Amino acid sequence: MLRINPNFCRLESQYLFADIARKVAAFREEHPERRVISLGIGDVSRPLIPSVITALHKAVDEMGTAAGFHGYGPEQGYAFLREAIVAQDYATRGVSLQPDEIFISDGAKCDLGNFQELFAQDCAVAVMDPVYPVYVDSNVMAGRAGELTEQGWNSLIYLPCTRENDFVPDFPSTRPDIIYLCYPNNPTGTVLRRDALAAWVDYARREGCLILYDSAYEAFIREEDVPHSIYEIDGAQEVAVEFRSYSKTAGFTGLRCAYTVVPHAVRIHDGKGGKVSLNAFWNRRQCTKYNGCPYIVQRAAEAVHSEQGRREAQEIIDGYLANGARIANALRGMGLEVYGGRNAPYLWVRVPADTTSWGFFDRLLHKAALVCTPGVGFGLSGEGYVRLTAFGSPDDTTEAIERLRTL
Repeated sequence: MLRINPNFCRLESQYLFADIARKVAAFREEHPERRVISLGIGDVSRPLIPSVITALHKAVDEMGTAAGFHGYGPEQGYAFLREAIVAQDYATRGVSLQPDEIFISDGAKCDLGNFQELFAQDCAVAVMDPVYPVYVDSNVMAGRAGELTEQGWNSLIYLPCTRENDFVPDFPSTRPDIIYLCYPNNPTGTVLRRDALAAWVDYARREGCLILYDSAYEAFIREEDVPHSIYEIDGAQEVAVEFRSYSKTAGFTGLRCAYTVVPHAVRIHDGKGGKVSLNAFWNRRQCTKYNGCPYIVQRAAEAVHSEQGRREAQEIIDGYLANGARIANALRGMGLEVYGGRNAPYLWVRVPADTTSWGFFDRLLHKAALVCTPGVGFGLSGEGYVRLTAFGSPDDTTEAIERLRTL
């Protein structure tokens, strides 16, 4: 009998952002005269930078010639981009990596969701709470999460990140095999200082854990004592895989390019008394299941690493951070607690005591035609908060602030 994978039946019926989209669509249908401004879903609003556009045009022209045409590319990514990443993203920060430790893909979300395929089904998984839903859902699909209860999935290990612990997770009482960390954090916008990140690397080395480190928002870091890469910490190349993206760094949400770093030093048990290279197995997986990021897109990503490209991308990021600072100041002026926003495009806002996360979402939508993301959608510790993003245009940010002040 043909049957669906039973683990998919355990998933909640709606993805968080699908629920939000449904509510917003209903509001727009009821109030076509009102312009909705989204401070919720984290898509960018600024166009691609000139260096990227120039590189795209050049690559497209190449593809129209016999000499410059590129068909199937290497599943791991072209050498020109892998070498640029090693030189610009890591060597400049004193981190030594090899190009074959870099794997180019079409999105960090895809890599984060797929990487768990390398691990045994009975591996214990720890996730931050609140958490980016992909970490949880992909492990539910794989059968590692157990059953959904009122306290979350009973086979996952939750690491609460709350105002009481300054959004820095404590070490779990139960040892995990795999630990998902995301910094700068989505959804809270908070960061790990160097000493706190070093403590997690030490913990992973001591306990024999693997850290899956989501660093998609690294380019927003502005404070000196916040590491841009987990590999700035001694010993991290033995226990960590890092995921990065061009989506928010250079506005590639519609173009799609990212990369995952799998150091040769990361080795895990093979179940037969030995250890195997995680790099080799991820390479094997990609060769089987992935055809590679398009040539023209990789040329566009390469342009982000040029001197001009870096300058242009940082100007865009500076604009988003300025939006976030303005929104945060307005909310604090209304008496609300606001976290994040200084090294990240996300603001984590504590809602008034008389409402819930979804209640505040409805209040913003129906009274101000503004969209936020309910914190409870990211986990139990997210109740009582909403996530706002700074990705709007300056004009939309100004109007959103004016609407907020009417509440």
